[in-house]
Amino acid sequence: MSAVAGEPATHPALQRFLRALAARDASPHTVRAYTTGLTAYLDWLAARGVDWRRPARADLRAYLAELGAGTSRTTVAQRLAAIRSFHRWAVREGLADGDPWGAIATPRLPRRLPRVLEVDQVTRLLAAVAAELEAADLSAPDRGPQATALALRDRALVETAYAAGLRISELAAADLGSLDLRRGELRVIGKGRKERVGLLGRPAIGAISDYLDGGRPILLEHRGAESAPPTTIFLNHRGEPLGVRGLRYRLDRLCRLAGLPIGVSPHTLRHSFATHLLDGGADLRVVQELLGHENLATTQIYTHVSPSRLRDAYRDAHPRARRATGVEAEPAPEHGA
Repeated sequence: MSAVAGEPATHPALQRFLRALAARDASPHTVRAYTTGLTAYLDWLAARGVDWRRPARADLRAYLAELGAGTSRTTVAQRLAAIRSFHRWAVREGLADGDPWGAIATPRLPRRLPRVLEVDQVTRLLAAVAAELEAADLSAPDRGPQATALALRDRALVETAYAAGLRISELAAADLGSLDLRRGELRVIGKGRKERVGLLGRPAIGAISDYLDGGRPILLEHRGAESAPPTTIFLNHRGEPLGVRGLRYRLDRLCRLAGLPIGVSPHTLRHSFATHLLDGGADLRVVQELLGHENLATTQIYTHVSPSRLRDAYRDAHPRARRATGVEAEPAPEHGA
């Protein structure tokens, strides 16, 4: 067994790769997932005396078969993505001569269509938020102000998520200094540390204003005075930043109160935002910019969940479809004309 292959999971190349991953502002979840997947992969190679820089095709096929046994397809896809990324990085860094996985066919997950809410379902969700706000005024006297503050915050959360199509991590990190209510803009840092502008309509602007005026100051009263107050927009009941977990819990709760189908998640609001924009006639590249997608192909998934937009475009553009709706198409020229 070579010295390289026999080293444990603290292989220096792995540690360098993980540091490079963190330097690109990869999320902690991504770093953990890559660490787990690559540790298992390098350990598997080391146990067989295989140099990770030059595994044979037979070794990779054997690993792929073992990985697929009793492991979900999603996990397999995630592990393989980490392994491929690691090997490509090693080639760029000059640590390996080539990517051994480049010629290996690997299974791909079928692309699932995102779950999307109908406009009336979004209306029901907002109605549930309004009911919570109304009920807060009738709560116990000792919790009345805080209950109202939380309800104002939740309304601002839902309106902002749906108006700007934000990821849940972007909502949690939204900062007061990045908010411009006069212009109806909220600047957020998305994947890859890329900044983009989320646009806010009048309902979202109004909900955020009400929360900043009558909700956030009350929540700040419940925090200790030992440190400077947080600058994040959305706070929890202790006056601290509302994290991703707490934000997910609140939105999940509101979805249940609204009687929305099981499986609706906070990310569903982002999918709904994109689909409803396309239904309304927005250009695909505009939606791409608003979502912060690097590739247009990622945004195109929403054209598959927007059948009404496709039907309208078809009826407007296809001559036989226009005739079917009562608008006569131009007659075709005669042969030889």
